[in-house]
Amino acid sequence: MRSLRGLLLTVLQVGFIVCLIGTVDTHARNKKWTKLFNGHDLSGWRMAGKGNFTVEDGTLVSHGGMGMLWYETEKFRDFKLRIEWKVSQRCNNSGIFVRFPQKSDDPWYAVNHGYEIQIDDCDKQGLKYQTGSVYSFAPARKVASKPAGEWNLYEITVIGQHYVVELNGEKVTEFEGQRGEEGYIGLQNHDIVSRVFFKSVRIKRLHPGSS
Repeated sequence: MRSLRGLLLTVLQVGFIVCLIGTVDTHARNKKWTKLFNGHDLSGWRMAGKGNFTVEDGTLVSHGGMGMLWYETEKFRDFKLRIEWKVSQRCNNSGIFVRFPQKSDDPWYAVNHGYEIQIDDCDKQGLKYQTGSVYSFAPARKVASKPAGEWNLYEITVIGQHYVVELNGEKVTEFEGQRGEEGYIGLQNHDIVSRVFFKSVRIKRLHPGSS
């Protein structure tokens, strides 16, 4: 009987340790930055719409449009997304799509069902449609982008329906959304004139209440 009790105790202890290790691994994964773009090719990414993206010297470069290159491997719920980007001319147009819920070959699906963090210093409709805004939903407090040819850093934090956009270390937009709380991430190629560069596309999964 003692042997049986000892065996059961050992099994329970092993099970507890396995569960604990799994919990620690999941927690560590959620705290880790993950590269979505490997710097070499388009593995994990898929093109929708017109135009395309190429990989040049470790960067993603937009051509033509309107289209979207999106990361099809995984949906994301709560996260921090960091992306470095630059434009070749000041009035180039692009954007970063977050949380569009379904796979689609139509780039307008991301516009209509997710949110776009805008890249465009020159939109005449104002700050609600310019760099740093949640396009057409929430204006940027200011345009904090660097001159054409210089790299910018977006950090986009999404928890629940709360969106925070930081550009080059400055908080430029804070927004409460109403659309889905999980979805895909994409990069826009807007038109034949706009040549926009992206690199260091990284994401960190978050739990609600974390930062």
